[in-house]
Amino acid sequence: METASGAEAPVSGELMSVAHALSLPADAYGNDPDVEMAWAMRAMQHAEVYYKLISSVDPQFLKLTKMDDQIYLEFRKNFEQLRIDVLDPEELKSVSAKEKWRPFCLKFDGVVEDFNYGTLLRLDCSQGYTEENTIFAPRIQFLAIEIARNREGYNKAVYISVQDKEDKGANRGEKEIEANKEINKRGETSM
Repeated sequence: METASGAEAPVSGELMSVAHALSLPADAYGNDPDVEMAWAMRAMQHAEVYYKLISSVDPQFLKLTKMDDQIYLEFRKNFEQLRIDVLDPEELKSVSAKEKWRPFCLKFDGVVEDFNYGTLLRLDCSQGYTEENTIFAPRIQFLAIEIARNREGYNKAVYISVQDKEDKGANRGEKEIEANKEINKRGETSM
């Protein structure tokens, strides 16, 4: 994946170093800015990949983990009334929300790989990842909400929007080809 600065991707030795650093316990670092940057970069790459995925494949058919069914059932059992199309950050981050989310998340410790890994979560699922539309969330929270958005059809808005843009671009390209053929045809007959 190309970096935003256009620089070449790190060599494998650098990747191994970053991977090793990210595997150490958090208390080994304090607030090390290099580690925070590595986590932020990994979270952003994950977000970019996920957004491309829901933009190119009908999200209702996506399977994000082997545990999607269990995650979805447990999520809807515990958060039956949670509005997922446009999330309220208070429903995720307030003290009372954290008290409710913590037992849910811990059910997947050892079941879902990196269940508490930091990820980026879109607040409004009809929009992309922007600073205003993104919050930081544990991976299991991201999975639960995004699996529900996919199954309940909320992420389809992104897929349809991208497909419509691609169709319009293709139609524009077809019109340009037809116009060029017409110009060429006129040019051939006038010679």
